Amino acid sequence: MLLELLKDALPEGETLPRSFYETKKIIGDLDLKYNKIDACPNDCMLYWKDTVDEQSCGIRGASRWKTFEHQSDNEATSSTAKERKIPAKILRHFPLKPRLQRLYMSSKTASSMKWHYECRTEDGMLRHPADSPAWKTFDHYHPTFSSDSRNVRLGLATDGFNPFKTMSIAHSTWPVILIPYNLPPWMCMKQSYFMMSLLIPGPSGPGNDIDVYLQPLIDELKDLWEVGIDTYNASSNEIFRMHVALLWTISDFPAYANLSGWSTKGRLACPCCNKDTLSKYLKHGRKFCYMGHRRFLELDHKFRSNSRSFDDTEEFSEAPTLLSGSDVLDQLQGINVTFGKKTSDNYGHKRRREDNTKERYNWKKQSIFFDLPYWEHNLLRHNLDVMHIEKNVCDNVLGTLLNIEGKTNDSLKARLDMQDMGIRQTLHLRQLLSNKTYLPPACFTMSSSEKDDFCKVLKRVKVPDGYSANISRCVYLKEHKISGLKSHDCHVLMQQLLPIAIRTTLPNYVSSVLLKLCNFFRELCSKVGQVKDFDGMESQITVTLCHLEKIFPPAFFDIMVHLPIHLAGEAKLAGPVQYRWMYPIERYLHTLKSYVRNKSRPEDSIAEGYLAEECLTFCSRYLHNVETRFNRPIRNDDYGNTVIEQSAIFPQIGRALGKPEDYVLDKVAFT
Repeated sequence: MLLELLKDALPEGETLPRSFYETKKIIGDLDLKYNKIDACPNDCMLYWKDTVDEQSCGIRGASRWKTFEHQSDNEATSSTAKERKIPAKILRHFPLKPRLQRLYMSSKTASSMKWHYECRTEDGMLRHPADSPAWKTFDHYHPTFSSDSRNVRLGLATDGFNPFKTMSIAHSTWPVILIPYNLPPWMCMKQSYFMMSLLIPGPSGPGNDIDVYLQPLIDELKDLWEVGIDTYNASSNEIFRMHVALLWTISDFPAYANLSGWSTKGRLACPCCNKDTLSKYLKHGRKFCYMGHRRFLELDHKFRSNSRSFDDTEEFSEAPTLLSGSDVLDQLQGINVTFGKKTSDNYGHKRRREDNTKERYNWKKQSIFFDLPYWEHNLLRHNLDVMHIEKNVCDNVLGTLLNIEGKTNDSLKARLDMQDMGIRQTLHLRQLLSNKTYLPPACFTMSSSEKDDFCKVLKRVKVPDGYSANISRCVYLKEHKISGLKSHDCHVLMQQLLPIAIRTTLPNYVSSVLLKLCNFFRELCSKVGQVKDFDGMESQITVTLCHLEKIFPPAFFDIMVHLPIHLAGEAKLAGPVQYRWMYPIERYLHTLKSYVRNKSRPEDSIAEGYLAEECLTFCSRYLHNVETRFNRPIRNDDYGNTVIEQSAIFPQIGRALGKPEDYVLDKVAFT
């Protein structure tokens, strides 16, 4: 209908297609399509390549097709079934090769694909993944690949999301997104350059069986590494052989386990410490705590012999070293995993898989990424996500300081665990004459008036448009409670607002440690850094975590509080965290969620919406003197009006609202 309307509006001689079908034929040469691959409903296998004609799962015998109430499994599998066969589960695969070729098809992006080699400033600073040791080590191992700057290096990101915009329906769809790192910083992390490779359907997440769904992508990456593909370069008007490599993966901590094969739960939850993870099970809290950060200190540090301030033990062991790909393969020898969801026996009980945890530490499988010839030599294969770690640390700090029910780590159970461990006798439970239990206040315990002051600071916060959400809506003065914070809210709180709120409400020796924790995250998220800067951050966070062990109870130190000790080391290997965290990925998931029009087929809606957006993005690069997503004005465009001066905290540009007022800082606020 829209095409017919446009044809009537244009003068005679127009060449617009007459139907949507003809329109798709015109753009068919761009190869804007995706492939449907049937999958076992139990995530055991794909009906792909040699098994494309199979009618049932060769592992657990489940039918390839959906069964209806009036059908048995045999009738659904039989070719004589009257009803049209509907696959039980469909993986949507978006071919990678044509999407990479389109980056070189436009002269605007083709020249930018060589930015990392031709335009990057090389002064020893880390601004881009191309400046990092991980990139340079890859060049050292594979000089043939690195000799041509047009070869593409990718990052892989994945996470699950609910496409229905409601929590009452349990559904988890998992897109697999690829990020080209050849592009300059102001381009490569934009949604316009994200490429969706796979769309793993729900309703349940793939979990450990994600390797089954990654097979088509890994097959493509192997072919692009070994053989390559002829590609036309619009900037130089020539055809070259393009090769592709995958540098690392990006995910939250639970998905880290699915991609790497190392379980991120239990006694050995830290994938960086590996088998040398130090943990202790808290009997009353019923969880593991991860302390023992003194072993990351220098060997002559005074904290190593200070047993009284910690857990009544001295610490002289060395910090664990990061495992190479070869070390990981040595640990994985002999592991043979059968993929697929657990099935039930005749009595409805779940069948357990054979457990070899004691022999293989915390490994669940050998990751499919080791099928790539170069993966073993990658310096950093899987990234810890700064976004989720910072949010969990912020939630831990706020919940404990305000003693929020259900979120505090200074509860009755936490005090009982300290009593069992025999540490900090001054905080042990006391029995009063009236048979009541008294919890002595800790050094970080705030009085009602101090909580009131703390919450008022956050309640009165006003920030520039676009800087953050309205954090004051999450603050409840009467209940002394903060809830409903999103990841970016915690980011702003940790780096800007929390240091202000705790200055006058906590003792100096407590607030100074928390200020150092906030300062660590602020420095870690800087856009430019040096290797020596990250060395200093490693030393700083180690001492900070040791000070936190002296202040907070063991229940405070869950795995998310332990992981910051590895973040600076990863930044030293791979460069700034802005290229390896989940913020742009989470925003892109919100975009994919907006494509859902038919709620009975969410994955189909997402796939079609993605193709339409991909087509519009590609065509926009050829439009001139027209407002597109690449040249539209910024959100706060004031069209030449007077702007306020920029500051280190709020660097946004815009008009001042209302009459300016002078404010004199007192001594505490100024320092």
